[in-house]
Amino acid sequence: MPRSNFSPSSCLEMKEKAARSTAEIAFVIEAEAAAAMMKEWGVAVAPELLVALVPAALRLARPPISNFHVGAVGLGTSGRIYVGVNMEFPGLPLHHSIHAEQFLVTNAAVHGETGIRCIAVSSAPCGHCRQFLQELRGAAEMQILVTSDGPGSAFLPLSSFLPRPFGPPDLLHKDHPLLLEPHDNKIALLDDEEETEAAGCGGICNGIGGALQERLRAAAAGAARASHAPYSKCPAGFAVADSEGRVYAGSYEESAAYNPSLGPVQAAMVAYVAAGGGGGRAGEGYGFVAAALVEPEGVAVSHEATARVFLSVVAPRAHLKVYRFHSSAAA
Repeated sequence: MPRSNFSPSSCLEMKEKAARSTAEIAFVIEAEAAAAMMKEWGVAVAPELLVALVPAALRLARPPISNFHVGAVGLGTSGRIYVGVNMEFPGLPLHHSIHAEQFLVTNAAVHGETGIRCIAVSSAPCGHCRQFLQELRGAAEMQILVTSDGPGSAFLPLSSFLPRPFGPPDLLHKDHPLLLEPHDNKIALLDDEEETEAAGCGGICNGIGGALQERLRAAAAGAARASHAPYSKCPAGFAVADSEGRVYAGSYEESAAYNPSLGPVQAAMVAYVAAGGGGGRAGEGYGFVAAALVEPEGVAVSHEATARVFLSVVAPRAHLKVYRFHSSAAA
């Protein structure tokens, strides 16, 4: 996409149209719905629509610690539009937080997207997010517009935000699958699985039976197979179930710089919120009753401790079961 910018008048008109839309937007907008929205709002090209939707995305952010709302809206290669917001979890260390750009990319991954063309974001991406975005194919040319820069702000390539990047080309073969590209990690679960239960739970906790546990196991295993873990070779998946028996799963997503990696627990939270999960808003809790973690046996990177800490704060009565598999090279 060529570099583009909007006139002050067009930016003002789009913001006014967005402000008049009081309803919350969906976290995923199908291509047909996006086209209809463009026609209704008189928007000529999809990147302009992303800018117009940022104010609505801001209203979906969940930052109870910092109270600093961030909204990001991205255009996928499929034509779908994805929304990302920052999420924070009171009582947990800050590194459990999810950045808006991480949410957006994970939201796209959950929905089978293969690439992101451009992103409009309310505030300039932090260094953490600039690094995380390097895991996408052609990251240097991905176009980003910062709406807080004001009228006349331009879509600029990610390379202008991070001119000397460190990323997959430094550590991986050029044909290695990157984030949002198909992965097929080999998962062969062991028979001697380990079970970790919430305090006070017996063989069945909170009414959880074998059928739900098997669905959780399958969802977490599927997420582990799709995990982007080329640096540690430790793919992992995590799944949670709510009180209605709905299951949400997320895959581990590694960064070449390690620290910006997004764990499978946080990825599952993105799947939950993007599907309409209400937990985390003021006065609302997370109604998870069960969870499953699938990860390699005896390797350098384990997410079990993170899962335990996370659930102990956001859903202390949730039943957690951990499944191990033999380690093999991660795709």
